[in-house]
Amino acid sequence: MAVSSYFLLAVSLALAASQAIASDPSPLQDFCVADKDSPVKVNGFVCKDPMAVNADDFFKAANLDKPRNTMGSKVGSNVTLINVMQSPGLNTLGISLARIDYAPLGENPPHTHPRATEILTVLEGTLYVGFVTSNPNKLFAKVLNRGDVFVFPEGLIHFQFNPAHNKPAVALAGLSSQNPGVITIASAVFGSKPPISDDVLAKAFQVGKETIDWLQAQFWENNHY
Repeated sequence: MAVSSYFLLAVSLALAASQAIASDPSPLQDFCVADKDSPVKVNGFVCKDPMAVNADDFFKAANLDKPRNTMGSKVGSNVTLINVMQSPGLNTLGISLARIDYAPLGENPPHTHPRATEILTVLEGTLYVGFVTSNPNKLFAKVLNRGDVFVFPEGLIHFQFNPAHNKPAVALAGLSSQNPGVITIASAVFGSKPPISDDVLAKAFQVGKETIDWLQAQFWENNHY
């Protein structure tokens, strides 16, 4: 086989693999608007009858230009997610959107999206952002200003923090899944229901059980709305 043929084969396999490992499967038709009333259970949502689909299935008056309330959040942030649950037209399209508002010194605490890569851009203010790789854990972090962009690879723990003492910040994020999911690390570890055994956590964090019991007694809030 000629070198050029090997090259074409390698490129074809790479492209095929990239599609095969994507979080959401590629659509097989122009659209598959989610039929949330269907009793049929599938990985995602059953398609609505195409003849019953209209423009409103792809529209949401989300008011993403309006500031969100961060004052009631213990972590000082408010995440407004637009995924397939809010916009049924996103079904099978492998994408969603989020607006994140940060109070001064507010953060979107360390978390992961098990099904999506995230690309974030700062609309207002300054953010200190970063992600941590799988073991051995290396931190990649950067200070972002208005207009800057940062990528958080799928499944990796990441965060955003507003370092300003007197100015809020706003960011917009795109995610590569119609339903990216979110696991907030502190809440998952110390706020699970039922709780993880304090024997397990005390050994894992190398602290006393009383410290674990205190952490588990805290209110671990959800800043995603």
